[in-house]
Amino acid sequence: MATVAPTSCASGGGIEGCSRASRFAVHVIKGRWFSVCASFLVMIGPGTTYLFGIYSQEIKSALGYDQTTLNLLGFFKDMGTNIGVPAGLVAEVTPTWFVLLLGSALNLWGYLMIWLAVTARIARPKVWHMCVYNFVGSNSQNFANTGALVTCVKNFPESRGIMIGLLKGFVGLGGAIMTQFYFAIYGDDSKALILMVGWFPAALCVIFVYTIRTMKVVRQPNEVKMFYQFLYVSIVLALFLMVMTIVQKQIVFPRAAYAGSVTVVCVLLFLPFVIAIREELTLWNLERQHDNSPTEVTVEKPQEEESKPVALPPVSSTQEEEKPNSSSFFANVFKKPPRGEDYTILQALLSIDMLTLFLATMCGLGSSLTAIDNLGQIGGALGYPTRTISSFVSLVSIWNYFGRVFSGFVSEILIAKWKVPRPLMLTLTLVLLCVGLLMIAFPAPGTIYVASVIIGFAYGAQLTLIFAIISELFGLKYYATLFNCGQLATPIGTYVLNVKITGMFYDQEALKELAKKGMTRSSVKELSCIGVQCYKKSFIILAASSLFGAAVSMILVIRTREFYRGDIYKKFREQADASQTEMALSPSNKSAARLGSPQ
Repeated sequence: MATVAPTSCASGGGIEGCSRASRFAVHVIKGRWFSVCASFLVMIGPGTTYLFGIYSQEIKSALGYDQTTLNLLGFFKDMGTNIGVPAGLVAEVTPTWFVLLLGSALNLWGYLMIWLAVTARIARPKVWHMCVYNFVGSNSQNFANTGALVTCVKNFPESRGIMIGLLKGFVGLGGAIMTQFYFAIYGDDSKALILMVGWFPAALCVIFVYTIRTMKVVRQPNEVKMFYQFLYVSIVLALFLMVMTIVQKQIVFPRAAYAGSVTVVCVLLFLPFVIAIREELTLWNLERQHDNSPTEVTVEKPQEEESKPVALPPVSSTQEEEKPNSSSFFANVFKKPPRGEDYTILQALLSIDMLTLFLATMCGLGSSLTAIDNLGQIGGALGYPTRTISSFVSLVSIWNYFGRVFSGFVSEILIAKWKVPRPLMLTLTLVLLCVGLLMIAFPAPGTIYVASVIIGFAYGAQLTLIFAIISELFGLKYYATLFNCGQLATPIGTYVLNVKITGMFYDQEALKELAKKGMTRSSVKELSCIGVQCYKKSFIILAASSLFGAAVSMILVIRTREFYRGDIYKKFREQADASQTEMALSPSNKSAARLGSPQ
């Protein structure tokens, strides 16, 4: 069937043509594919937290901090990034648009205050003030993360691994995308980057605030095909960013060249919207053809009791099991449902599976973030120039993306075809991370480039896998809160590994260098360390931590292997099929369901 576009006003369609065009525009904007594309852009914002390695040196020099104090700020940044429980609880009781707007306001305030402090536009703040600013700014990203990711997972429960991989992939690309915009707009002014981190993500949330919302679960005819098309576009974007990162390291780009690269980035970012509009146009024409057909296609009802349409929720919760219970709130905390059913928040948090995943996350993500946050100082200690250090951060961001989408798509394929437990991929990822950390502990010429790739890939893969595992083991009813609870392990890990170990060893080595020169700490404003020894001991400890995390995650593999051998998506297919039956039995509901009416 040829695809026919709705007649526009300009093409001579008159009032009827204008009406059709406007109805189609509303149809697209309210459709689930437009919502997914908008979520891709919103998820760029949380990726800005990985730019701390670029502007952290400005904070250190402008405010005269030592490495331990700078790592303390990095810890509060990581703690804000990973303490998403407030965002999850807000999302449980408020609509998605409120979650996104609140996050944008917090983001703007937090990073604006950091920029004002670094540029001396306000009085020099105390260290705890800067900790608060970093915490609020980075914590705001959880609101965008929760609003977009949780909504899309609930809208596409059968493709959650793919969905999480794509969304978190755009988070991974966020740092590299922002770097291109930063060089095009502000040049090489690292202080201006802090300001951009404040206004850019907030603007994205405000623009798309009303297009991201929970919709009724209805199986899409080309669902997986659409996701692969989005994947191909994002891969082209990632490869372009990687090439630009390498070229910009070799050649000094003028502002006009950066403007050209940003133009290409914008085209690739909005290409998914073109794909979505094309798909919506196809579905629009199919609906019109069906509505204009003289005979209606009937759906046979296999049983008499199915004559009444049943409205299904957009999430996986088995609400028929929810009956009024006068017993205590804590009565069923230790009486847990089978894996895959909807756990309460306390049931999930106090389960052995969650505690095992928590410990593996603390070791794996704690080690990864410690390495990423110190990349700027690692490059300086090994004698790399500033522009090259920026390329390390971009490489981490790009391969962070590849790790997220690879783990999402591949783990989904392994589960569907061979019933491979998703936690097994987490174990292998942590072993790979150990290799990257050892390459920094024992560096050779050029190995920091390879280490940046490995650490970025491993970090991204961990995030996708952990979020998918939580949704599979504990259900989707309280997913907004549970996946944010799962992130709480990360700030604990980063505080121990970054502040108490990495920062302490760095400062010890720097003080040794000063002592050799006959100087003391008070003799210099900024405490710096040059040489391989600055990070050797700490990264050996980080590698051991990630290896221990791999051993812990292997316990989860053993515990969940029987669960993954079953059909973990069966109930979601049944719900989607029942929704299709309801739509067929109630033609008046078809339009609302296709437009994705909020539940």
